[in-house]
Amino acid sequence: MASLFPKTLTPIHFLHRTRPRIRTQTHPSKLTSIRAMSSGSGQRVFQLRLDSLTGNSEWVIIDEHDDQSFTEKFRQPLLATTSYLDMLNDSTRNRAYREAIEKTITKPCHVLDIGAGTGLLSMMASRAMGGKGTVTACESYLPMVKLMKKVLRVNGMEGRIKVINKRSDELEVGLDINSRADVLVSEILDSELLGEGLIPTLQHAHDNLLVENPLTVPYRATTYGQLVESTFLWQLHDLPNNEAGARDGIRLNPPGLDSVLGVKRQQYAMYCDPIEGEIKPLSEPFKIFEFDFSKRPESYGETDLCIKATNDGRVHAVISWWVLQLDREGTIYYSTAPRWISSPTNKTGPVDWCDHWKQCVWFVPGCGISIFKGEEIQLLATHDDTKISYNLDSKVPTTDVLHHGLTTGDMQLVLSPERAAIYGDREWRLSMLKTVESVLQGRGDSLCMVADDSVFLPLLVAQLSEAPHIISLLPGLKERGLQYLQAAANANHLPPNCIEILGKRVKQLTTQDTHQKKVDLLIAEPFYLGHDGMLPWQNLRFWEDRTTLDYILSEDALIMPSKGILRACAIYLPDLWKSRCCLSKIEGFDHSVVNDTLGACGHLPEMEEGPCLPFFVWQCGEFEVLSETFDVMEFDFSKPICHCQGKSQVQFTKTGVCHGFVLWIDWVMDLQNSVVISTGPDKRYWKQGVKLLASPRTVGPQESRNVQASCSAVLEALFDPLKGELKITTDFR
Repeated sequence: MASLFPKTLTPIHFLHRTRPRIRTQTHPSKLTSIRAMSSGSGQRVFQLRLDSLTGNSEWVIIDEHDDQSFTEKFRQPLLATTSYLDMLNDSTRNRAYREAIEKTITKPCHVLDIGAGTGLLSMMASRAMGGKGTVTACESYLPMVKLMKKVLRVNGMEGRIKVINKRSDELEVGLDINSRADVLVSEILDSELLGEGLIPTLQHAHDNLLVENPLTVPYRATTYGQLVESTFLWQLHDLPNNEAGARDGIRLNPPGLDSVLGVKRQQYAMYCDPIEGEIKPLSEPFKIFEFDFSKRPESYGETDLCIKATNDGRVHAVISWWVLQLDREGTIYYSTAPRWISSPTNKTGPVDWCDHWKQCVWFVPGCGISIFKGEEIQLLATHDDTKISYNLDSKVPTTDVLHHGLTTGDMQLVLSPERAAIYGDREWRLSMLKTVESVLQGRGDSLCMVADDSVFLPLLVAQLSEAPHIISLLPGLKERGLQYLQAAANANHLPPNCIEILGKRVKQLTTQDTHQKKVDLLIAEPFYLGHDGMLPWQNLRFWEDRTTLDYILSEDALIMPSKGILRACAIYLPDLWKSRCCLSKIEGFDHSVVNDTLGACGHLPEMEEGPCLPFFVWQCGEFEVLSETFDVMEFDFSKPICHCQGKSQVQFTKTGVCHGFVLWIDWVMDLQNSVVISTGPDKRYWKQGVKLLASPRTVGPQESRNVQASCSAVLEALFDPLKGELKITTDFR
């Protein structure tokens, strides 16, 4: 994300998790961390908790030597929405590393494990040396260090592996380690390959921590790409052309502001197999970069490729992946290629679905580039320390000069691809148009307040109002949102000064801010910056804000949306369920002690409930809906926020294996219930909440002759507004 996005969810004190296994679009209980030294000999990590309902945050402290404090402060799974659990459940990855380590480390030596996590690779290395030699496990994130020590203790490895709670570039020979290491084992790779700091980590290690010509596992990584045509991928970034046919008359990227609102020019991790039917390959796979771990890499590299088109079409994107060669001889591989790619680039063949490594998508600017079969096109690929970029010479300017002399870089708002697609979606915009037209009808000189971070609604209300007076709060966008809305209003020929941006917290507002007027319309999409990766009900912040603003609302004030409906359905989801299972033995090492902290869902002890997790369900591997969609409960925004609960009987429509339930919120925009914005699993621009079962259940319709099918289930939900939590329980009978 660009710098205007809040960084409240990024662990900023460590280098090797920027892909994050602790994710940046995550649940509010997930934490920002800053490391500091305490007054004693121990170390402390300050963790930032974000309350999604209020936008407030508080700092709490984890002490290195205080396990009781650690447990009490984080009763909920601390790392539940990270990819650590999924990674440890990746048996293909684990087996490849184990085989390569056993093949590479054949005698006692000094092994350095960078980004050690739970210590799995360190234990493999120690076992390969028969418990002799020296293993140094370097891990910078304190909660993970605490978890690693538990794993080592359970496996009798505590005295055989030296654990250092530092970044690798903070290690010093003679102070932290006695000598340079003979072997480097590491897994500091993200879906793009470089995003976890692979290059600077290897540079520092070769300069300061490793012997000359060290052995390494992995040995080499190679990135590959393919040119593709895909309308879906185009819709995820080209807002100007997608909004061109909208009926509302608003242009979020009008002439003169062509690039001021859009997605960042970068690679985006995406599981591409589900959209294989919507992807037309326009080239053969091609090799891009090769990185040899046994040598010091360069910070910058470029490859100029001449690619021949294999089909007529329009190049909308470059899909890329990497192949990991784990041993020097080239017999052990791991690939992140999509399933339609075959040898030689996908040397391992299709692997099981996983969440920690996906393919990457680079969007070609604008409408893409037209190409004919047999035609050649130049692709320039470059890399720096942390990312890979492409240039297809699309002749799209990277910086536009606005009419009033500013460049787009001065005020550019960066959207997620899904948010850009929503703003360009004609059906979504038509729904908003109908609702706003309805609420404005007969209202005349009304004061409208936009409570969230929407940049579309203020412009739409101003366009449709006879005497527009709009106050926009922009709790996340703030100053950049102000600059954008002022320029966009002018470019859309709206009345001057019709949109006022306050930039205050809701609790700080007074009637002075509304010029002693009551608010007649309180509206939202709802959309809050930084909530893209969270659970659907965390946008109930709108309800909290509406409650706080009650004293400045007029008696007949209209609220949009008028209510939210929590909906759900039963689902067959084997890949995701497998990736979130409780761990036991991994290549012979007991990992059962990590299950609680990592938020395991499958194979839980009886009566235990796993966490509800945010996912794009369509990105979760194989899935099938097994029941009717059913309503669980409603949130009535005409009233102050309150406790809610609901219980629903599940009506199964298919016989199959149920792995859990998908939950989402449908936003009812108007009082007549005529306009509903759904965020369900058939909508690919919103994440849903997934509640996985401890044990899969065979289910089927009541009239089914399959006597083994469990035909009766109840789902119950309880919403606590004080904590902003939604508790989901299931009962199969």
